[in-house]
Amino acid sequence: MTDGLRVVVVGAGFSGLAAALALSRAGAQVRLLEARDRVGGRVLTRWLPELTQLDLGAQWIGPTQDRMYALVAEHGLATFASASVGAPTLLWAGAPRAEPPAQVGRVLGLLDEYAARLDPAAPWATPEAALWDRTTLGGWLAATARDDVTADYLGRVLAGGLLATGVDELSLLHLLFYLRSAGGTGPLLGMAGGAQQDRIVGGPAALAERMATALPPGALTLAAPVRGIEQTVDGATAWTDTGRVDGDAVVVALAPTLAGRIRYEPPLPPLRDGLTQRMPMGSALKVHAVYPEPFWRADGRSGVATTSTGPLTETVDNSTPTSPIGVLTGFSYSTDAATLRGMSPARRRQCLLEAFASVVGPRAGDPVDLIEYDWSADEWTRGCFSGALTPGTWRTYGPHLRTPVGRVYWAGTETATRWSGYLEGAVRAGERAAAEVLAG
Repeated sequence: MTDGLRVVVVGAGFSGLAAALALSRAGAQVRLLEARDRVGGRVLTRWLPELTQLDLGAQWIGPTQDRMYALVAEHGLATFASASVGAPTLLWAGAPRAEPPAQVGRVLGLLDEYAARLDPAAPWATPEAALWDRTTLGGWLAATARDDVTADYLGRVLAGGLLATGVDELSLLHLLFYLRSAGGTGPLLGMAGGAQQDRIVGGPAALAERMATALPPGALTLAAPVRGIEQTVDGATAWTDTGRVDGDAVVVALAPTLAGRIRYEPPLPPLRDGLTQRMPMGSALKVHAVYPEPFWRADGRSGVATTSTGPLTETVDNSTPTSPIGVLTGFSYSTDAATLRGMSPARRRQCLLEAFASVVGPRAGDPVDLIEYDWSADEWTRGCFSGALTPGTWRTYGPHLRTPVGRVYWAGTETATRWSGYLEGAVRAGERAAAEVLAG
């Protein structure tokens, strides 16, 4: 036990909540400060008519994400299987195809082989790290795939679908780290048996709220953005708009780019500050088309699709088993998402509905509602799914991703070595940071 230890945790997403709970249960006095008027960070659940659960942010958990399943059970919640009734759709150069060509599997297998060589706690130590860090994923795919369509498709699915970024904004080394942290391309890309297997009844937001309720009374303060963190020989202080919160240590459970917007006294060391400048958030639009029923199932379609061209890289059936409403959710990434943002609302709607129709047929053009949520416009997130180190960054700045700076410790899913970028990674990172504080 650590009676008397005072710890300030910045950010009440899953990482901050996990850190605060671990510290509190170890006997520390915890103050959890959150800029928003809610907990959960990059999760947000909206309820439609017919009690249809619509998860606007992170929503899935899957096999080997043991901490998330344990938290669901601990807090009295349940999961349900992601909808996947029927056959998936693959649009290859605009035309339907039963399955990807063999070279897609060959390239994915090569990536898995490379990723297996990495230590996810120290990717920079891999013998090939210098080459892989300066090689963009786009350049590697262009040299490795046998044709442009394969390179484009894999770039969209890997850089976009996994990290919400572009192939030329991502190093091969960062992708390999990401693959290694999750166990390979199979777990990351799969629905049943993969990272998209299950959803939480009530949404991840319900779990975040129950985790917050489990904290001691008065531990959580909402609408309290931390503007500065000051360290002295005697302790550390987090400064909010309404005053100071003192502690013996501070856990910053934010994405690195957001952590870099806090003023530190003394200033962060150059390499840690440089890291925050070189780990931008991904850019994605998550769009939900709502229909009276999931009509695509009658046509033998699952609603699950990937494409090699067009504004939407992938779609999923986001309907829930207890509601008759059909929800088809699409994801747009990087430059495609930027193009959509630049359109008028009417033109963007038309473009999105045409993309949905290309997957499940013309009935997709007449939804009951079309709901967008842009995390890049969220003041306290500024992007999703997570941050990714830019090419050439890992070897120099990567070693400072998790290294404490005096009394300041770092959490957030980006700092996880297992399931980085996912809710599971966020929880593991928060618990790891708490352990570091307790070890002192």
